[in-house]
Amino acid sequence: MKRLTLLFAVLLLTACTAGATPTPAPECPTEAPTSVSAQATLEDAAVATVRVSGAVEGEFAFDLHGDEAPIATANFVALARCGFYDGIKFHRVLAGFVIQAGDPGTKEHEGDFQGIGTGGPGYEFEIEQPASGLTYEPYSVSMANDTRTNGSQFFIALADLSAGLPPAYTIFGQVTSGTDVIDEIAAVPVNDPQIGVPLTPVTIESITISGAEE
Repeated sequence: MKRLTLLFAVLLLTACTAGATPTPAPECPTEAPTSVSAQATLEDAAVATVRVSGAVEGEFAFDLHGDEAPIATANFVALARCGFYDGIKFHRVLAGFVIQAGDPGTKEHEGDFQGIGTGGPGYEFEIEQPASGLTYEPYSVSMANDTRTNGSQFFIALADLSAGLPPAYTIFGQVTSGTDVIDEIAAVPVNDPQIGVPLTPVTIESITISGAEE
């Protein structure tokens, strides 16, 4: 009887201490969201929290503009939730201008390499012009593009760029915390001030999407 009681206790302890099975990440999208699917994706998607490591350690968070730029925001949310951005490095750091990331090619390569800044998710979608009231103010988050279509790359403004940038870059967020981390990234040494590839990588560890605080 004592042996059965002991066995039961061991099994109970094992059950209590076993870690919960992690929820698998969804598959990454193979095409851009539609206006209908974007609305479903944007439910409970109000804030993006970005954790970085490498030359800069820390995190920053930005509010998402799902109402103002639903397609670009839903695309970013879907890519973040599937882990697309995990391991991607900031490949462009231009002091006083922008920091930029989102090229999946930087997962496998470090430093300056052929084709840097040209990678994407494997599909493209039309640019949404900035909504009324949104500007390229400091710490605004916008889609980088090839002047024709969006993909996965984004940039964060380090200064007020409203007077210098044409309205060709979809604004889909605004940094609300961790601006000191943004400033640290902006200050990392780069290979050339006109090219801006960090000498020591700044890597996106994760991007977590959460709902609005109640």
